[in-house]
Amino acid sequence: METAPNPTEPVTEVIRAAGDHVPGLLQRVEERLAALAEGHGPALAEHAGATIAAGGKRLRPLLVFLAAGDADGDGLVRAATAVELVHSATLVHDDVLDGAVLRRGVPTVVATGGRGAATATGDLLFARAFAELVRNASPEQIRVLSDASCALAEGELLQRADAWDAGVSVERYLERCELKTARLFEAACRLGALEGGGEADGIGAFGRRIGLAFQLLDDVLDVSGPASRTGKHRGTDLLDGTVTLPYVLARERDPELAALDLRTVRDPAAAERVCDRIEATGALDAARRRALEIVDDAKELLPAGLSGRRRAALELVANGVVARYA
Repeated sequence: METAPNPTEPVTEVIRAAGDHVPGLLQRVEERLAALAEGHGPALAEHAGATIAAGGKRLRPLLVFLAAGDADGDGLVRAATAVELVHSATLVHDDVLDGAVLRRGVPTVVATGGRGAATATGDLLFARAFAELVRNASPEQIRVLSDASCALAEGELLQRADAWDAGVSVERYLERCELKTARLFEAACRLGALEGGGEADGIGAFGRRIGLAFQLLDDVLDVSGPASRTGKHRGTDLLDGTVTLPYVLARERDPELAALDLRTVRDPAAAERVCDRIEATGALDAARRRALEIVDDAKELLPAGLSGRRRAALELVANGVVARYA
């Protein structure tokens, strides 16, 4: 589960570095998201609007704009809007599967409207994403977002198959992260490059590595907390049966953790105790180091021909992923 946004994150620094046109583009995305949420009857509008209004950093739309360089126009706004709609849809569906009560510190759709309303809301957001993008008349853009959406579903299925399995390997965990998180970051960068007429492979690879580091560090924060920062109890992933990198690394260092039946971790207090044991092994520092290495790799993948301003803004995104968990 993605954690609540931290108001001290350097997103404004990235926007400032990206160029004077970027704030206006982000505002147009907000307006388009709000308009789309209101167009499907009062019940769905209420739930879809609440999901979109919960916001977050709009990091994926920002990556679309950074990848596009100085490009501007309705097609770019549509691409960024489509990416954010897919992201929002996955959050709603994740909350249905997890039975989550809060998302970013506010009640989830499944908590306020029930499973049926939440499922329909997520379906609507997915459908609107592709309806938005098809207006760009680019089969390649549709393919990019479709592939990422399929990867999201595949990653969710793998995560469900791995539930409560304390023997999940590092490789299997990383595969899930690639599918569930990194591929949509990659898609955002590719869509921006395609719309802006630039080279998509290098900047797409950058986005994929940044997305992977983002997920690793998010999983570290689930163990380290605190709840006042994340908007959820420490160890929420453990309570859901989701095995993440901190636990995988910790079980190699602590035989009692290796022998733990995760189904016995049934309440927040028990999850807190397991988090304390994980932290005591040094596994959180090891996971952070791995994420930092991935961020460094991402910077090396940026295309050589980028302008100094674009490169600086994209490197600020990479640094901001790390700073979010410092």
